[in-house]
Amino acid sequence: MTTTLTSAIKPRVEDSFAITFAPLSLEEIYVKADDPANGAVVVMSGMVRNQTDGQPVVALEYQAYEPMALRVFYQIAADIRSLWPGVKRVVIHHRVGRLQVGEISVLVAVGCPHRREAFEACQYAIDTLKHNAPIWKKEHWQDGSSTWVSIGACEQSGESC
Repeated sequence: MTTTLTSAIKPRVEDSFAITFAPLSLEEIYVKADDPANGAVVVMSGMVRNQTDGQPVVALEYQAYEPMALRVFYQIAADIRSLWPGVKRVVIHHRVGRLQVGEISVLVAVGCPHRREAFEACQYAIDTLKHNAPIWKKEHWQDGSSTWVSIGACEQSGESC
């Protein structure tokens, strides 16, 4: 069977997915992941750090192919519910545009009745996102140079981009 755009997985109403230029809010993501049945909400916050492999970084610039990236996010949520059926909420928001050191680039949150499943599902979500989502980052170095890096390529090479 061939998967087409018309057979793409649809997001659940209780989940939240976004590709945005706007700054990300930990509080907003937490609220979106919360549910009365949760015993745990695990949040992973990816931030722009000031160096990569010892080279000073001044900023990162993210670009995404949004329609496909969102489909990857929906698939991640479907996979999570298959692997951890108790999960109540999945939230994945990623920034695009130029971000300064210290700014949040990605937030992933999973709400679940039990902490172990919430941790495992959250780790699965960020690892799968970094491997599969069509999101690229450009590292802007202190010396004025810059380099585009595919996030998936970082995971495949074993580097922590």
